[in-house]
Amino acid sequence: MKFSEMKYERPNKAQLIERMKDCIARFRDAASFEEAKAVFLEWDENERHVHTLRTLADIRNSIDTRDAFYEAEEKWWNETGPELQEFGQLWQKALVDSPFRKELEKEFGKIIFTNAEIALKAFSPEIISEMQQENDLVTAYEKLIASAQIPFEGKTYTISQMAPFRNDADDTRRLAAWKATGQWFKEHQEELDRLYDELVHLRDAMGRKLGYDGYTELGYYRMSRNCYDKTDVEKFRKAVVEYLVPVAEKIRRAQAERTGKAWPLSYSDMALEFKSGNPKPAGGVKEIVEAGKRFYDALSPETSDFFNGMIENGMMDLESKEGKRAGGYMTEIFDYKTSFIFANFNGTQHDVEVVTHEAGHAFAGYMNYDRVPLSTTLPTMEACEVHSMSMEFFGWKSAEDFFGADTKKFLYSHLTGSILFIPYGTLVDHFQHVMYEKPDLSPKERHAEWKRLQQIYMPWVNLDGDIPFYADGEAWQQQLHIYVHPFYYIDYCLAQTVALSFWAMIQEDENKAWEKYMAYTRLGGSLTFTELLEKAGLQTPFGGEMLKQVCERATAWLDDYDLEGVL
Repeated sequence: MKFSEMKYERPNKAQLIERMKDCIARFRDAASFEEAKAVFLEWDENERHVHTLRTLADIRNSIDTRDAFYEAEEKWWNETGPELQEFGQLWQKALVDSPFRKELEKEFGKIIFTNAEIALKAFSPEIISEMQQENDLVTAYEKLIASAQIPFEGKTYTISQMAPFRNDADDTRRLAAWKATGQWFKEHQEELDRLYDELVHLRDAMGRKLGYDGYTELGYYRMSRNCYDKTDVEKFRKAVVEYLVPVAEKIRRAQAERTGKAWPLSYSDMALEFKSGNPKPAGGVKEIVEAGKRFYDALSPETSDFFNGMIENGMMDLESKEGKRAGGYMTEIFDYKTSFIFANFNGTQHDVEVVTHEAGHAFAGYMNYDRVPLSTTLPTMEACEVHSMSMEFFGWKSAEDFFGADTKKFLYSHLTGSILFIPYGTLVDHFQHVMYEKPDLSPKERHAEWKRLQQIYMPWVNLDGDIPFYADGEAWQQQLHIYVHPFYYIDYCLAQTVALSFWAMIQEDENKAWEKYMAYTRLGGSLTFTELLEKAGLQTPFGGEMLKQVCERATAWLDDYDLEGVL
């Protein structure tokens, strides 16, 4: 079914709650495994439908945050979601305590019980009010960012639409674009500070209400971390500083030399990879989607069927428009066994990476939509990001189709960008840990902490420049995840490390790499992250060995890469 034909109707909250209560009671009272299983499947079907309705409302609100109808629906779901979660918790408790647990584990897997036990630690009816307030604050942040109207060269642009100017090869124009964007954030500094301050204190209060020493432990439970903890993340961050930051600094120094820019690099100069300009796609939205179709048609029968279905059913909204929510994502529409890709194309290489990255997520869903229960369709977030980030590297086989004359630039840029991302992503994670360990920091102290940590993870950045906002240690406020999804960002870093190991495999034997990718993807969310890696014959990113290996392989490739003729 086409996305435009998918019907949305706000459910009756009272009836929905009664149905949930009834399922819980009948499951608890089940006299046999078959009876319990029937209710289990009924609950799963209801959950798919509710998830579908909420997702449809959220997508349509994302596409146009000015639409009054879907703005009201978003607010209703923000209020109702936490109330429904109370009954979701009662279901999880009934599941964990079921006398038929062994039989359910045998048929549906142990992971549902592992995750249920974590979910029980992440919620209590006591924090419903705080969760509702949190949803409203998150929506306010997203709406503020989406509302940006930045004056530049006689016109006004959204933040996403400013990206091509901020990557322009002309030094004067590029600097002006960075200053204009920074000025908009500076003008909204007070609101950005207020929203984050309220979110931090609210989340801290939620953690303390549930008996934790602040938010961090609760945040890990809310992220369903089921096979690693804060100590493992700290070890990973140390490995990034030891193995990857030196490689990243070498890449940045080569960039400064190549482009003739002063060291350390300003934000504006950091955005220019080549004197002649950064790699750009060989076409617009239509051409990129067509090239994506050719790539997925050639990659495998499964990817071909998947991507053609996305196109035919209008399951992508890619163009940047006024009033559209910032960023990009993939989400599932379970009733229709399909995914939806949301993005803001802006004429940069990121547009192509959306067609591989977000479609990598969507393909993983496509391969697993028949899984029961719903929660086993996809794994936890860091495991999901392996699907997407690795698919970007399989996209190299179609690089010329996507980029034409800029292919050589793109291949270099994509690999170096993947390496450079990890220190930034690790910085985001470290910063968030400090913020929730010290929730009473003032806005000024928060900005100072970002500047301090940035010198550890990104020592190549000049933080004494004349670009407002960015040079003042405030750039973290443009990172949506810090406001919206606390502790999510390290998932990207762990996944990028695994994806780089896929890149290394592709250089040796693409067919073998694809076999491993499919072995990993076919497992859906049936296992924990580390179990999925082990089952597919892959290393874990914890401990530093994988980081060390990919750094060595990438350094050798970059040292041998021929940039002759690329200005």
